[in-house]
Amino acid sequence: MKKIVFLVMLMAGSFAQGVSAQSVADGVKFLSYESTRQKSAMETLQKAYNSNPSDPKAVYWYAQALMEDKKNAEARAIAEKALQAAPNDPLLMVLKAHTDVANGGDFNAAKQAFEQAITLSTEAKGKNKGRINPEILNAIGHAVSEFPAKQSDPLYGIEKLKQAAGFDLTNPDIFINMGICYLRMGGEYGGEAVKAFTEALTRDPKNARAMYRIGNIYYSQQNKELYEKWFGDALLADPGYAPVYLKFYNYYSDKNVNIAKEYIEKYLANSDKDCSNDYFYAEYLFRAGKYQESLDKAKEMKSAACKDFYATDLLFAYNSDRLGDSIAARDYLKSFFAAAPVDKLSAQQYEFAATVFGKIAGEEKEASAFVEKAMELETLPAAKLAIASKAAESFRKAKKYTEQLKWLQTVVKMRGGAPSEGEYFAMTNASLSAKDFAQTLELAKGYMAAFPDKPQPYSFYKRAAMQISTDSSVIVDQLNYLDSVYAAVNLDKYKKDIFLNSYFKLNYYVSKFNNLKKNPDFKVKSDGTRTAVVDEFLATCQKAVEVADKMIQLYPDPNDDNNKFANENKAAIMKNIEYYSKPQGKGGAPAAKQNGNPK
Repeated sequence: MKKIVFLVMLMAGSFAQGVSAQSVADGVKFLSYESTRQKSAMETLQKAYNSNPSDPKAVYWYAQALMEDKKNAEARAIAEKALQAAPNDPLLMVLKAHTDVANGGDFNAAKQAFEQAITLSTEAKGKNKGRINPEILNAIGHAVSEFPAKQSDPLYGIEKLKQAAGFDLTNPDIFINMGICYLRMGGEYGGEAVKAFTEALTRDPKNARAMYRIGNIYYSQQNKELYEKWFGDALLADPGYAPVYLKFYNYYSDKNVNIAKEYIEKYLANSDKDCSNDYFYAEYLFRAGKYQESLDKAKEMKSAACKDFYATDLLFAYNSDRLGDSIAARDYLKSFFAAAPVDKLSAQQYEFAATVFGKIAGEEKEASAFVEKAMELETLPAAKLAIASKAAESFRKAKKYTEQLKWLQTVVKMRGGAPSEGEYFAMTNASLSAKDFAQTLELAKGYMAAFPDKPQPYSFYKRAAMQISTDSSVIVDQLNYLDSVYAAVNLDKYKKDIFLNSYFKLNYYVSKFNNLKKNPDFKVKSDGTRTAVVDEFLATCQKAVEVADKMIQLYPDPNDDNNKFANENKAAIMKNIEYYSKPQGKGGAPAAKQNGNPK
């Protein structure tokens, strides 16, 4: 009787292990769908774990599902518990180190644990002596692939995965993890990542995840022909591979809402029903211009099971902005960024935030900070350049000219080489609109030098010069520089402009010497001695004469009204010089005559 009971118990245990193994495999398959089957993965792997919590594989994969769901502390707790029960299990050692880093731990400490796990999983004798269990090496590589380069060491992960590939000649996931490690090192390693994902396909030609990953690289490069090819191959291999549908939806969402609708419906049909999917559908409604329906869906999410879902506030922000309430949109965005996991944020979301904040007075610096974050997420120079260009245009529309100029200059710097005529115009115009007159003058100088035949740089310089100071002497200095450029470029072409500038200078000097005459210390004695004020007066008169002489040189024809104007003023000024250069007699000094208009 005891023997029968023992056999029944043994059979029951074997059946439980078989169910657990099958459940783990199913859960791992769900995880390969890049979070679109996260709910199914969690339920399946939790069930496998609950049925056999002492199985290292069940523990390992349930913890992976928890970390995918951002439940890092819970994942570490079950890893610690399992490792206490089996302190020498190498897979659990790798898992514990993985969860430590996920909870903010030091990666170097994790590497020590990884190396210990490698030692424990290395064959010590027999014909396989020195062989390392490739499952452990792959788990290490997977752990490294989960973190940004600054938080881990992608090269270390790649090294271990290459070792794993040498011991296991069939597992495609080794090369998928390797490709992700390469991507963690930056966009310049995209080619190496493609090679790794392609190698995964030599092991499993129907691996939709590897195809999707290759397509995603070309998607980031905006290579439509290649990403459509690889995404299409992924769907041929697995029509239920939902991440592809979501990628196509994202592409068409702001280009063709009808096509976008087809893809979002296919995405929803092939992924778990959860808050993320409710969000994507509400976002589609927004893209389709159905703002009230989108808002209603967002409100429904807030009042139901998705009330704590971080992205709902982004929906409110989208719709508030489109309905003209920038303040509400800004506040919703603040809540969104406070709650959103950093690794879930996209460049497009940061760009949107920059647009919203850029519309609000006093939020310009915050808006620019969002642009910088968007650029950090992009790996391709062309994509970064596009973000900077859009930022400049967005700030122009919002009349935030200082920030517009900053991003225009960033575009020029990123592109390299000298600014184009259009870029010079945009930068100088933005600077003038921002009332940064000193910088406008500097930009206009470069503009004039690069494009001397264009009228715009001279106009910008003149407008900035006339506003740069309330002190007319400063303006005169700037006009003198402008006139020197006019004369060097084409004196005849710009003689009217020089004459008009001279008119301003002449009026300045006449006004100045007339004011000096009113000074109580303005005295010339009968013996010819003069006060310093009189000397200054005479020097100013002489400068006015020099200006008048230049005006006469521009229009030498005595019958020309401009010539007459200059000569009349010069004669009046000369009388002042002559009178006050001599000993003071009786009578007053004649005033400078000012009449006529330049033509």
